[in-house]
Amino acid sequence: MRIGLLTMKKLLEIIVLSLMVATVSQVKAEELVVKGTYQGENIYVRNPFAPSGVGFCAYEVTVNGMITTDEINSSAFEVDLSVYGFVVGDEVSVAIKYKDDCVPMVLNSDALKVKTPAKFESIAVKNGVLTFSTSGETGSIPFIVEQFRWNKWVKVGEVRGKGKNRPNDYEVKVRTHTGPNKFRVRQTDNKKISVYSKEAVALVTDPPITFKVTDNSITFSAETMYEIYDQYGGIVFKGYGTNINISGLTKGKYYLNFDNSQGDFTKK
Repeated sequence: MRIGLLTMKKLLEIIVLSLMVATVSQVKAEELVVKGTYQGENIYVRNPFAPSGVGFCAYEVTVNGMITTDEINSSAFEVDLSVYGFVVGDEVSVAIKYKDDCVPMVLNSDALKVKTPAKFESIAVKNGVLTFSTSGETGSIPFIVEQFRWNKWVKVGEVRGKGKNRPNDYEVKVRTHTGPNKFRVRQTDNKKISVYSKEAVALVTDPPITFKVTDNSITFSAETMYEIYDQYGGIVFKGYGTNINISGLTKGKYYLNFDNSQGDFTKK
């Protein structure tokens, strides 16, 4: 009889343990992750009831891997990011674990997206290096370097923003052309709002670059950026150097951008 009672007790322990494992297995289902940079805002979540009718969908929330102390057992809750000591521009990852057959919803999914572009404090170009400084960055988004060539602004470089709300300095190598050179830097936020730096100007006194066309090539008198367009405005070649192999071009008229000049030629 004693053996029977022990056996029954052991069996009950196994059953309870099995039920606990099954419950954990059911709960461990999905994870919703929101990533970005801290913008001074909290995260708001709509939290539906669990399909079983017991409790709510979300059962755990972490911020940068740390379990939050926010009260999440309600139909809507707030993830308070202000308690972590973040400064604007810090990287943040909020992970919401939820049960099967239900999905919580982040009501302000753009809360971790960059709201405003940076402010440009200075810009200069010297010896083929463009330098600029910024302040007020709220996230790591690219800075696009543009040069005024061939009667248009052309992208000539890119650097990733440091994303810190403090003075930041950058430098980018650029290729100049003969005569006056104009550069600027642009940054565009997630709302497609762009800000531009002032223009930086450099004067190159080298002789203007010339070119010569043969049946199979175009040769420049010095290294230069270039673009070749067909008569329909489609670009067929783009690069930097002193020679372009045009043997594969079909016969017809083409337009050539090089150095700070524009021209045309006919492929025979």
